[in-house]
Amino acid sequence: MAKFEPAAGRGLHPIEQAPIAEIRAVQLERLAWSLAHAYAHVPAYQRLFDDAGVHPSDLRSLDDLARFPFTTKTELRDNYPFGMFAVPRDQVVRVHASSGTTGKATVVGYTQSDIDMWVHVYQRSLVAAGVRPGDVVHVSYGYGLFTGGLGAHYAAEQFGCTVVPASVGQTARQVQLLVDFDADVLCATPSYALVVADEFRSQGIDPASTSLRVGLFGAEPWSEAMRAELEEAFGIDAVDIYGLSEVIGGGVANECVETKDGPTIWEDHFYPEVIDPDSGEVLPEGETGELVFTSLTKVAMPVIRYRTRDICSLQPGTARSMRRMGRVAARTDDMLIIRGVNVFPSQFEELVSADPRLTGHFLLEVHSQGRMEGITAVVEPKSDAGGHDAIAADFANTVRQRIGISVEVRTVEPDGIPRSEGKAQRVRDLRG
Repeated sequence: MAKFEPAAGRGLHPIEQAPIAEIRAVQLERLAWSLAHAYAHVPAYQRLFDDAGVHPSDLRSLDDLARFPFTTKTELRDNYPFGMFAVPRDQVVRVHASSGTTGKATVVGYTQSDIDMWVHVYQRSLVAAGVRPGDVVHVSYGYGLFTGGLGAHYAAEQFGCTVVPASVGQTARQVQLLVDFDADVLCATPSYALVVADEFRSQGIDPASTSLRVGLFGAEPWSEAMRAELEEAFGIDAVDIYGLSEVIGGGVANECVETKDGPTIWEDHFYPEVIDPDSGEVLPEGETGELVFTSLTKVAMPVIRYRTRDICSLQPGTARSMRRMGRVAARTDDMLIIRGVNVFPSQFEELVSADPRLTGHFLLEVHSQGRMEGITAVVEPKSDAGGHDAIAADFANTVRQRIGISVEVRTVEPDGIPRSEGKAQRVRDLRG
């Protein structure tokens, strides 16, 4: 079984700045353990490996991982609820479940050592983001089966911060707490952070007037334009935290505040690959494809080559030795095909955020146009924007030039688009 090292104080763990050769050696040792652990204790993995004609003993180098089969949500759902666990249920101290935004929720389990590891990597993320012991950390991620709230809560609490477990909703009260408690750090989805900024303004308060210093935003793709909007609104450093329930939760990777050039992956616990989403072929570093993770130290529920559906690239390390994720551009399961063109909601988000006349909120309505399909982009001009017809025409022209499709654009009055308290729902499918 792989050994877990506790954090080295509250600074950087030595592995974060280790030579690449040392990191690869740690990965190979832990990967061998994880494959053997999964094969020996999870019947579903034994079947997958046997069907693929591979055995854990076939791993002699990191490149050999490409011979092993992928894991998808299908395997997790087919073995609902506890069939993917590698330990008896009475050794599982906690269960979480994915948010289920793209289908039925998937159950994940944790031993106490898994919880300790999760806290450890999340604390690395806090350090990377510029959070300090003693900071007031306002957690606006959802609590409960979703990993967002409790992941941030436990890590920040054990890091020495004062945690405000606000969860989501009651946005007016969130504003009051952020002001009254002199919060230093806001943890939220970026779309909900925009909702909070709007609530500040509706109360006549400049969101940049607060004590907030850091925004730790994740759980959904967001653009550089949205980063700029959030940083200007709150007067903060906005950094990207990445994670997913099936791998551990938030804290799989995190941007370093000094570079803001994509989340650093904590590679000694999570081994990344990027593959061609169609062929499954592993792509070279720097090429864009689907992100895949293999857990290296998870005990209760190891995952082998889990297909995240997130589209990004792997980049060399900068502020840390470990590799970085390029910004998640989209998810393969969010992709729309409109008149033969692949379209992602994140492309619209970038255009909306870049238009100073629009709020950051939008909705894509997908509908049938005879034998074809079309999109209506519903956008929300700011209250002082005026000229809604001109805004709609300009935005339609921008979409045509930047994305390559023709869309209808409809404007609504301020607050006309429903606000999300969790992950933003950007697409409304009106096809029959």
